[in-house]
Amino acid sequence: MITFMESFLKELEHESVGTRKMLALVPADKSDWKPHPKSMKLKDLATHLADLPSWITLALEKDELDFATSPYNPQNCDGGEELVKYFDKNLEEAKRWLSKSKDSVLEEMWTLRNGEAIYMQSTRLVTIRHSFCQIVHHRAQLGVYLRLLNIPIPGVYGPSADEQGM
Repeated sequence: MITFMESFLKELEHESVGTRKMLALVPADKSDWKPHPKSMKLKDLATHLADLPSWITLALEKDELDFATSPYNPQNCDGGEELVKYFDKNLEEAKRWLSKSKDSVLEEMWTLRNGEAIYMQSTRLVTIRHSFCQIVHHRAQLGVYLRLLNIPIPGVYGPSADEQGM
């Protein structure tokens, strides 16, 4: 029977292919662009997506992330090439932690907080699943940004309309 950690490793590798494709397309000259005043800037969204594998590492390496003592400061990336390098660095670290961790740690609690304010408290299993959901969610969001910038979208789970010549 496959373990959760083995399953997570396979899923992470699978999701990384489409994520790399999307991140590689982010133009450095559009970093401040956003589709709506309430939306994130393109650079911030893409950097967050490239950083998300590190949340898997955080869920396995630490018991919590407290923004009051450990501010969230992802690497500054300008454009697709830097984003893919940053993503790959975070991906390799997450895979290393998944490879060396046992399923038994998944029942332990993990907390996201800012001092006394608790944003999320759940098992490591739920936290890792949440990280995967965030990768998929923000990758899709990035796809919308790229589409609105008239950048052809690559297929992630099959060919895209751009790849099919639609």
